[in-house]
Amino acid sequence: MHILLIEDNEGDILLIREVLSDRPFIKKISVATNGQEGIDFVTKKGAFKEEVSPDLILLDINLPLKNGHEVLKTLKNNNKTRHIPIIVLTTSSSPDDIKKSYQSFANLYITKPVDMESFDDAVSAIEGFWSEMVKLPSASA
Repeated sequence: MHILLIEDNEGDILLIREVLSDRPFIKKISVATNGQEGIDFVTKKGAFKEEVSPDLILLDINLPLKNGHEVLKTLKNNNKTRHIPIIVLTTSSSPDDIKKSYQSFANLYITKPVDMESFDDAVSAIEGFWSEMVKLPSASA
């Protein structure tokens, strides 16, 4: 599985990479550090035109250039990218952010756990769900 992490916080990027790198179902982790870069990566624009499409996107809400809500709307309103599952992984537990994310067709909304053990548990739950239970279309579909 190829995961695209759209996250601007370097500490969170390191933590998420560390936790995900030990997972056998994850073959590649790509990172975009702002919302526009995330959109460009998924839609294969500019420097990203040769990138392999991600199988799953982990998306923060609070991003520079385009926030997570804008990224979600853009990708879910595009026929070529709407099939890619997007998990909102953010510090915000605001009911408005949660509602807005699901209204824009987020597949899952998770508030970032504050400690490493809780974060590892959350990733294990995501891994079990997305790698063992969910059937996704192939990249060529």
